[in-house]
Amino acid sequence: MNRFLANQKYVIAVVYVSTMLLNTLDATIVNVALATLSREFGVSPASIESVVIGYLVSLAVFMPASGWLGDRFGTKRIFLLALILFTGASALCGVAQSLDQLVLFRVLQGAGGGLMTPVGMAMLYRAFPPEERIGVGRILMFATILGPALGPVIGGVIIEHLSWRWCFYVNIPVGVLGILFGFRYLKEYRVDDAGAFDIPGFLLAGSGFGLTMFAMMEGSQQGWTSPVVASTGIAGLVLLAAFVMVELRVAHPMVQLRLLSNRLFLAINRVSIFGSAGFLGALFLLPLFLQEARGESALTAGLTTMPEAIGVVVSTQIVARIYPRIGPRRLMAFGLVLVTFTIGGLGFVGQETSLWVVRVLMFLIGVGMAYVFLPNQAASMATISKKDTGGASMLFSVQRQLASAMGVALLSTVLATIGVFKIAADGTQEPNLAAYQAAFFVAAGLSLIGAFMALFVPDEDAAATMRRGPVAREPEVAEVAV
Repeated sequence: MNRFLANQKYVIAVVYVSTMLLNTLDATIVNVALATLSREFGVSPASIESVVIGYLVSLAVFMPASGWLGDRFGTKRIFLLALILFTGASALCGVAQSLDQLVLFRVLQGAGGGLMTPVGMAMLYRAFPPEERIGVGRILMFATILGPALGPVIGGVIIEHLSWRWCFYVNIPVGVLGILFGFRYLKEYRVDDAGAFDIPGFLLAGSGFGLTMFAMMEGSQQGWTSPVVASTGIAGLVLLAAFVMVELRVAHPMVQLRLLSNRLFLAINRVSIFGSAGFLGALFLLPLFLQEARGESALTAGLTTMPEAIGVVVSTQIVARIYPRIGPRRLMAFGLVLVTFTIGGLGFVGQETSLWVVRVLMFLIGVGMAYVFLPNQAASMATISKKDTGGASMLFSVQRQLASAMGVALLSTVLATIGVFKIAADGTQEPNLAAYQAAFFVAAGLSLIGAFMALFVPDEDAAATMRRGPVAREPEVAEVAV
């Protein structure tokens, strides 16, 4: 045990996986609880969405600052402060007495999550050299893939058998253990020449990403041409355009946009944004389809979604073994083609289709995503220096967050445009399966675009991650490890 705790690779892996799994579980559990929260606080379903929107906007505002804060003040310090904030805000959410209080505490949660995710990822990539990155991908899989799949199951159990408050209380024990373990065993890391805090960059990035995220989440509900959505969306895009111009001119930018000139990093991010939008959009859509169109319970919907996680776990063992021989390009293209066909298959599910058909399709989606996720995580930082890892991790996290919002917003717009209800022959309302089918086909189309993007990933740039055994390391530059 002492040998295990002396190795920072293992320590960082334990802290990162446990806290990131906590983060992803929280988001999906809360989604399951929205209908219950709407009844509890006596507000409309449209109003209760502020619980989700407040969290996502806060994430978008604070995430750009994470890379600089971790480099300047130390990754251990910032990560643990973020985890304390997230855990404390979870406790406050559980005792909230009104919707306004709950939204405020979710904003605090989002601030903690926005700092915790990129800093934790940077710690993990700095600990593992390129030739061990496929192992990093296997670690990250537990946090970023299993969380969205297991969340609906846990949320369904909590809603059916416990109070909605336990959707937030469940975070506390894991958070406290992570804080204590991290304080005791994590080592500090910081960069000497992090530069001054980029105030214009922070203000432009936070406001631009926040407004854009708000518009994407509200567009499907209020309509993309509504004054609120249109004005916030346009303002967000203008601020982001100004942000890009400012960041390319300052000596120490908060967001290192020049990293996107790295062709491997850019290629991997292009695959990820479309692949994640399709996959995460489908994970959002399926429980909604099962509960609203087929009348299944929240627990049944969660259990039907869960085979995706099993597919990831099973397929991961194969992908990890063949990655060094095949490389990321062909593996990701194959995986996303498989995901495209299986998500498309969900578009043919009807009222009488056996749930076991849906479960098999979800299992195959998980199999395909393992071919995407592991190569993506292994290769994305292959040509990024250790010094730039914090900034690259932040960009990768922002991209994934935008991909999730894009997928959900696009599929929600399809549902709203076609209409989730139709008038039956007897004049009553009934679920409109065509809306859900069209949304599944759109999610499949996003995955297909990701498969096409994967064809342009340069395998030769990821060669360091495909080697077995030790390789030459880059020199350490301007860093302090305590």
